[in-house]
Formats: sequence, structure tokens, C-alpha cells
Amino acid sequence: MNVLLLGSGGREHALAWKLAQSPRLGKLFAAPGNPGIANHAALVDLDAADHRAVVDFCRKEAIELIVIGPEAPLVDGLADNLRTMGYAVFGPNKVPAQLEGSKGFTKDLCARYGIPTARYVRASDRLAAEAALPEFTLPVVIKADGLAAGKGVIIAETDTEAQAALDSMFQGGFGGAGASVVIEEFMTGEEVSFFVLTDGKAIVPLGSAQDHKRVGDGDTGPNTGGMGAYSPASILTPALETRVIDEIIRPTVAALAERGAPFSGVLFAGLMLTDDGPKLIEYNARFGDPECQVLMMRLETDLLELLEAVARGRLEEVVPPRMRKEAALTVVMAADGYPGTPDKGGTIAGLDVAETGAVKIFHAGTAVRDGKLVANGGRVLAVTALGGDVAAARDAAYAALAQIDFPTGFCRKDIGWREIARLRGHGGTNA
Repeated sequence: MNVLLLGSGGREHALAWKLAQSPRLGKLFAAPGNPGIANHAALVDLDAADHRAVVDFCRKEAIELIVIGPEAPLVDGLADNLRTMGYAVFGPNKVPAQLEGSKGFTKDLCARYGIPTARYVRASDRLAAEAALPEFTLPVVIKADGLAAGKGVIIAETDTEAQAALDSMFQGGFGGAGASVVIEEFMTGEEVSFFVLTDGKAIVPLGSAQDHKRVGDGDTGPNTGGMGAYSPASILTPALETRVIDEIIRPTVAALAERGAPFSGVLFAGLMLTDDGPKLIEYNARFGDPECQVLMMRLETDLLELLEAVARGRLEEVVPPRMRKEAALTVVMAADGYPGTPDKGGTIAGLDVAETGAVKIFHAGTAVRDGKLVANGGRVLAVTALGGDVAAARDAAYAALAQIDFPTGFCRKDIGWREIARLRGHGGTNA
């Protein structure tokens, strides 16, 4: 089977690495890909925003499955157009992708169907937002409604910070994503990520993870796209997982199907485990990055078989995915300046030495210039390791990091700290 994978980040490298292991794979193409993905796929200069060009390429190369990695093409309706042309696509159509494309869409759906989430108000202009702020106690969460690369969330501790957040959003600080905002009550608890595969009917759990959004150690500094993750997250117990599926995931899938817009792909729920039970923070309509990296390290099942079953509406017919009992942990190496303006062009060396049997290095923002590997983005590498538990995986990942020569890069030194604290019997503090 010939497959086209769209995307260029660490998530797509992890997917390409796993797809390449399938005995059913014919040829794997990736557009635009990156130097790491090039080890598993033929790279194609193809713009996912040019839907006609994607269709023409699929016809020319006899593509049988298209896997859409990032969120923007999904929200843009690429899957709709490909399905109209008769192609099997892994990833939701435009309307169900609004679960990620519009935080307000998701909050309204939750309100209508009784899905537990934070109390909220939507505001499409500054005056309406200012009028709504007194309804919430501090701290208050202010979110850009649209796509903002994981950075459109501000937790305001003071009224001054809340006003500054509104200034930033309504004055274009997050581009068109901040044209309208969602104001939410601050939820107390610990955050966890949960992933399911669904074809709009069947729902199959894939696994849990915990991401580290803040740029600095101890969860300090601004939000990023993610500085590291581990899987599984023991805090999401089997009992809580069942509650999440029954109270959050299943009602969401049913609601979209009822609207005639079934969700087909991977549904990624960001959750807060509160004293009142699990509540939805937000949905993503694709694999997380860097959560995908740890999930792919643990996945034992043929990924191609799973994705095709989702794409063709036959998920209930396949054997549920098997995950390794070992833990996986990934540490993101970012370019200096991230999450602001990253310092691109810094040379990277030592990956061959760092990568061992238990360690896989996924490229995110890299390029090859004059024969040398260089940084070409904010998040550059995801150093991912397996271990008997999270502490062992952490040790293996950081040992590999020590072998990498990337002078203009940095990473957090405490990925997995909550889970390791639990392993040692100290417990974890609030997210």
C-alpha cells in the first residue's frame, strides 16, 4: 500500500518511523518531511494548502491512504476534498476538526451535551471580553479561539495580566486566532492527555501521556508546543479512563455523528483531573507533539493497519492496539529563543552516538545545509527513550542528550518529574 504522510515535525517523524515497520507498506511519501523522515520516506515538495496539487500527486503515485499529521490542513478541509475524490484519509473533515479549530465550538458542544468542562464565556470583541471578566475569580484562563500552535492560552494571575492578555489577543498577538476569545474558570488538578482512535462509530483507547507545556524547569515561563512528555501517565487510572470515555469521549463522538459530521481519526483529549472528576480542557484533532513520539515508542501493533481501519470505517474489525508495558519519555531540544524567535542555523552533531536500541531521536525542526544538520525551527529534536519505568526512561533520554552537540539549543532538565515523584512516594503537585 502506498501512503502519503503530510507534515514535517517530530510527530510526523514518529509516524513515519512506525509506518515504515509495516509489512503492508508499499512506498511511503512525506510532504514536506524533514531530514529524519527522509530515512523512512521519499520526501515530496508538496504544499498541503494546495488541495488540487495533493489530489494530483495521489493520483499520479497511486496513493491508497493519506495520513494528515498537523491540525491546520484538517481545519482547512483537506480531508473533505480528498474523501470527495475517493481517497482513504486518516484525519477528520473540516467540521469535526473544529473541535481543535475553535475552542468556542468545543465549549458550546460540551455545554449542549453535558460534557464536563470549565465554566466559560465566549467574546468576539474587547468590550464583551472586559464585561465578562468580573464573572470569574482570579486566576482566570484566557484562550485565543482559533489555532495558535499551542501558545494561545494565558493564565492571568491578576487583573492587569488579564487586561494585557486581551490586549495581546485582540491586537493580533496570535494572528487571526485571537479575533475572538474564550474566558474560562481556572481548574485545579493535574493535567493529563488521553488518546483514542475512532471512525465515528467505534472508539478504541490508544494510551495516556503527560505533556510539559511550560518552557522552563518547574513548569515556569510561557507555554510552548510541548517541551517533553512521558507515557503512560499512571495518574489516569483504569477507573478514571473509563469515566473519561463514558462522560467525555463517547458523548463527543455521538454528538458529532448526530450532527452528520462524524469524527474519523485520533481524538486527543487534554484533561484536568479535578476533585469533582475528570474535566475536558480542550480537544486536539490529531496526535499531540511530543506525545505522539512516546505513544509510537510504546505501540507494538501495526500502525498502518490501525490507521487504514479508521480511514475505511472498519475500526471495530481490527484487534485493539497493544502497547508495551515499558514507559517511554521524550525530551525536546529547542533552539535558543524559543518559544519566541528561535535561533535558527545552529549546527547539530552526535546523533549517531546518542541513538541506541532504547533511544530514538525524532527530528522536528531540522534541515541539512552544506552537508551539516542544523536547527530550522523552535522545537528541533525529540530525544525519546524506553525504560522499565518513567525514571529509567528519563535516565536513558538524558544520557542520550549528553551525547548531542547542539550549542545553540536547550532543554528542560525535569521531564517526568511528577511521575517520578509518585514512584518515589512523594506524590505530584498540581499541574
